[in-house]
Amino acid sequence: MHPYTHSTESRADNATAALPVLPVGSTAIVYCEAQFGEQDGKTANGLVRHSEKYDILSVIDSRHAGADAGAFLDGTANGIPILASLAEAIAHAGNIPDYLICGVAPADGLLSDAQRVVLLDGIAHGMHIINGLHEFLNDDAEFVAAALLSGVTITDVRRPKDKKDLHLFSGRIFDVTCPRIAVLGTDGAIGKRTTATLLVQALNERGIHAVMVGTGQTTIIQGGRYGVALDALVPQFCSGEVENQVVAAFEGENPDIIIVEGQGALSHPAYLTSAHILRGSRPAGVIVQHAPGRQVLGDFPMMPMPDVASEVALIEAFADTRVIGVTVNHENLTDSQITAAIDEIELDLGVPATDPLTRPLSNLVDMVLQAFPDLSKALTQRSA
Repeated sequence: MHPYTHSTESRADNATAALPVLPVGSTAIVYCEAQFGEQDGKTANGLVRHSEKYDILSVIDSRHAGADAGAFLDGTANGIPILASLAEAIAHAGNIPDYLICGVAPADGLLSDAQRVVLLDGIAHGMHIINGLHEFLNDDAEFVAAALLSGVTITDVRRPKDKKDLHLFSGRIFDVTCPRIAVLGTDGAIGKRTTATLLVQALNERGIHAVMVGTGQTTIIQGGRYGVALDALVPQFCSGEVENQVVAAFEGENPDIIIVEGQGALSHPAYLTSAHILRGSRPAGVIVQHAPGRQVLGDFPMMPMPDVASEVALIEAFADTRVIGVTVNHENLTDSQITAAIDEIELDLGVPATDPLTRPLSNLVDMVLQAFPDLSKALTQRSA
């Protein structure tokens, strides 16, 4: 086991300041039984695609045991196997991994009895627990006793800071001189975080200094430096906490551009987080993530999906911003249907569209450069 130290440094007062300082390469198993590749498995899906903090050894989901996690998600193998049980995952690792990460993210944020058993088994084996649910395991007597007995820690990623340490909207966002882009969407669990992550990576590879501000638990677990689990806060502090993280990213990194991860959808009947993101970050541009093949909202099948044009109109009416492009989630679509959807969106809305996972990432970068041509000028001057 790696020794733990608890950081007393504010580290820009971000959401991860109270988490243990972890050595690079700490090993982890991701538990996602019956949900990997599904909407409620989005934490596991995200960790398989990108993790700065952990070396992901395997994913637990007996439905797809034997498959490669990357190949299953995106058609490209990444060497992370999907295994049937915790016992198999430990055997595959060859020793006891450092962490067991709860990779399920149900809408209610609660553990089932079967999920509790697996996490408690991980603790009994000596694994630290990373929990991104609304249910705080450090408040659960059974988990606390088990962790004390095994000498491990439980990190409740969504636990907010004390109210005395939270921020109301202050207006400091007006001091942020670089453009902000919010990646919003037409539903929850639709790929906003993945698109934001890929966009930041692609912009940096192009030579444009981009920084991401996360707004959900998965980005924090992945190792994002700036972020807050927005849906766990008292609403009064939501826009202020987003503003605070954007300001911290600006002051700490001096970026050319800041990309803000979206949550839910502005039109969603159950989630208001997109409104706080728009108010707190005051983005100059918005990218809307849409799943043309999705007929109803993910966890709310009584509600039909909004069409992307109505979401664009709602966003632009709600905030002083403009939608600069649309990104397509290709679930339930063939390649030819993806192309048709992209063409239709571009024709109907007059903005560029792309699928970040099946089309060149240069398309996504060009979407941003078309909207903010000064970024290209700055890049040219820097390389001259």
